[in-house]
Amino acid sequence: MRKLKKLIDNLYKNQIERTTVLKEIIKIVDSNNKNVISNKFSLYGKWDQTKCFLITYPNSIIKNGESPLKTLSQFLVDHLELIDCVHILPFMPSSSDAGFSVIDYYKIDNDYGDWNDLKLISNNKNIMIDLILNHASSKSKWFYNFLSGKGEGSDYFKVVKNWSGEAQIERPRTTDIFKDFSTKKGVKTLWCTFSHDQIDLDFGNPRVLIEFLKIIKFYVEKNIKIFRLDAVAFLWKEKNTNCINRPETHIIIKIIRLFADLIDKDIIILTETNLPNKENLSYFGKSDESDWIYNFTLSPLILYTLISGDCDKLRKWSMSMPPADDGHAYINFLSTHDGIGLRPIEDRMSDDELSYFIRHMEDIGSKISYKRTKWGEKVPYEINTTYLDGLKTTFYGDDNLQIKRFQCAYVIMMAMEGIPAIYIHNIIGTHNNYDLIKFGKEKRTINRFIWDANELYKKLDDKKSTNYKILKSFKKILKLRQNQLAFHPNATQFTLNLGNSIFGIWRQDRNRKQSIFSISNITHKHMSFPLKNINLIENEFWYDLLSNESINCHEASITIKPYQSLWITNHLSKPKI
Repeated sequence: MRKLKKLIDNLYKNQIERTTVLKEIIKIVDSNNKNVISNKFSLYGKWDQTKCFLITYPNSIIKNGESPLKTLSQFLVDHLELIDCVHILPFMPSSSDAGFSVIDYYKIDNDYGDWNDLKLISNNKNIMIDLILNHASSKSKWFYNFLSGKGEGSDYFKVVKNWSGEAQIERPRTTDIFKDFSTKKGVKTLWCTFSHDQIDLDFGNPRVLIEFLKIIKFYVEKNIKIFRLDAVAFLWKEKNTNCINRPETHIIIKIIRLFADLIDKDIIILTETNLPNKENLSYFGKSDESDWIYNFTLSPLILYTLISGDCDKLRKWSMSMPPADDGHAYINFLSTHDGIGLRPIEDRMSDDELSYFIRHMEDIGSKISYKRTKWGEKVPYEINTTYLDGLKTTFYGDDNLQIKRFQCAYVIMMAMEGIPAIYIHNIIGTHNNYDLIKFGKEKRTINRFIWDANELYKKLDDKKSTNYKILKSFKKILKLRQNQLAFHPNATQFTLNLGNSIFGIWRQDRNRKQSIFSISNITHKHMSFPLKNINLIENEFWYDLLSNESINCHEASITIKPYQSLWITNHLSKPKI
């Protein structure tokens, strides 16, 4: 509580506000214990390599006559028993942005189901939800109260008065950032970082912070204990700054972290900050902010690596990554509901390399979204494609190795330090959906196809379909991974320098008994790999988990097929598949 008081004192200058905030937090904490559900699937109850996320919309799969959440629950039982955590993208009533313009944080959209449907999932899986802090819907009760000048929410939104330094503001959109609204008290200019339907909240008002702490408590009582802080880097606005990653934003996260510890030790905080690597890493704080952070750089770097056949940039980045503190972790992913962000690689590619990369992606059918710089210039912000179709071809021309390249990408990702997170359209091999874009929808819808459950199940039962092959491959890799102590989220990682055609890392479990060398040929050619390049101790038995073959450490070299990966280990823990 002393730490909490100090943080509040640093955030709010008014003594009355500081006292009020502290009293309100104490009141929320004191009302706690009796309603909080003990989660037998607690993440920290089993903090190991079995952790894995599925990322999905509540309605990524639909079935006639059944709520999408119930359909999702059954799909998890039928096909994804190996995955213990599910990030369900916003299921609250919303007016735009695929759920991220929230109307009411305390309700489930009737189109998705109800609390009983969600409970079907939380009874068997850890659920992560989006805590959308930066903004709320222009159709929300809060905003209607703002327009009328009275009631809850009437003072929650960021009003702009005599603002200076607009050109410095950094944001991932090209729309006007300020928007005038007519209210009972006259015309007010409001801040709109993402769209004019998503009105920014004002965390300079302590009542906004208190409201979100109550929302966290509400969801904890619903047995949801993993919170993704969406767009959190944009929270605090200050004149003559770029209004991103402000010190006050980090203070707010620290307050949320301390509050979470006070009401339930199992709560996990994850920050969503699609930023250059150094800024992204800052959200760990000193182990007092986010428990986990997204590894945003991994996705575009692996994509570039596999279509260029050159792992130089991936290797150098991997070598520079600091290990997460014990109990903290990176969330490793290759794609999500959004596009493949380009900001994390801004300092890792030259302008010519980035332009060439983008042109290639456009040539194979990807779309590009843009942001506006502080100079008013439009620059690429993200690539919009499914990850599978982003790997159609290489810079060297057409080939028939798309699925192999896709599988290679995921083997690399799942070997990295941290927790893997797999978007539903990757695990079932969905292709680009151009239909909605043709009708004027945003470019991100290319990766947001909605499957009919009956059609999807037929595809997954057909052994000749791409969907069946990809899901089967994921299940094999997940099963293998979950049995290897060297893939613990905090196990040692060391990046190997094996040249530009082969990417390799060495993982070792925390008891120093198991080693795994993850070796991947990232080219479309057969490669001869000298075994002397890795340290295979002679008096131990070495085995490739992925091919089920032993490795003779006395051989001079082995041949690796195009996009083939090896997980060479000295400790055989091979499950039945």
